[in-house]
Amino acid sequence: MLMFLTQTEASGGGALGSMLIPIVLMLGIFYFLMIRPENKKKKQLEEMRNNVKVGDNVTTIGGVVGDVCHVKDDIVVVEVGADRVRIELNKWAISTNNTAMKEAEKARKEAAEKKKEQKQKKK
Repeated sequence: MLMFLTQTEASGGGALGSMLIPIVLMLGIFYFLMIRPENKKKKQLEEMRNNVKVGDNVTTIGGVVGDVCHVKDDIVVVEVGADRVRIELNKWAISTNNTAMKEAEKARKEAAEKKKEQKQKKK
């Protein structure tokens, strides 16, 4: 580190300018590989939590699985187990919407089957 400082002082501002390009490049790489995907994931989670509706089967961040029986602004009431115990949770505590995941998987399978049928028709 000391050698770097003495070299930049001795050679003037040229060395500092040449070091600025790799630093900017590294920041760009960090943005596209780490920050952007994380923001995209947060946005998808927020959208999933806002689209929770009555009747959905959800899993909380604590591992509780149950069916949604009431949705308010920031609070969701989940019915758990055979005893029909109702738990009031904040929306941010929902980690997955099992019903939506099953529907999405079903839609993916149907789309794959349609694509496969179209390929067979072309042959």
